[in-house]
Amino acid sequence: MSIQRIEPGPRMAQAVVHNNTVYLAGQVADKAKGKSVTEQTQEILEIIDDLLKQAGTDKTKLLQTQIFLPDISNFAEMNKVWEGWVSPGNVPARATIEAKLASPEYKVEIMVVAAR
Repeated sequence: MSIQRIEPGPRMAQAVVHNNTVYLAGQVADKAKGKSVTEQTQEILEIIDDLLKQAGTDKTKLLQTQIFLPDISNFAEMNKVWEGWVSPGNVPARATIEAKLASPEYKVEIMVVAAR
């Protein structure tokens, strides 16, 4: 059994690969922190693309996604960016949840699981 940890820190890794499954930690937008839902979602999806690439996979192999919004009224704004990014015909199972995030400046957090 092999486990690969991508960008590990003292508390968590940004991604963990076990067998042929890639688990990403919840991703937030540090560069766009405090900016619009659109800008934060765009940055997060770029981060996800990069982490998936490091793990040897891509968004066409998404299995599951969890999206956290501190204000569910931003659902349509986030979804507009998501729908422009997600691979048509390869959409994951998905849940969008209203939840308080680590900082009020974060407007979106996204966590994914993908096959490799």
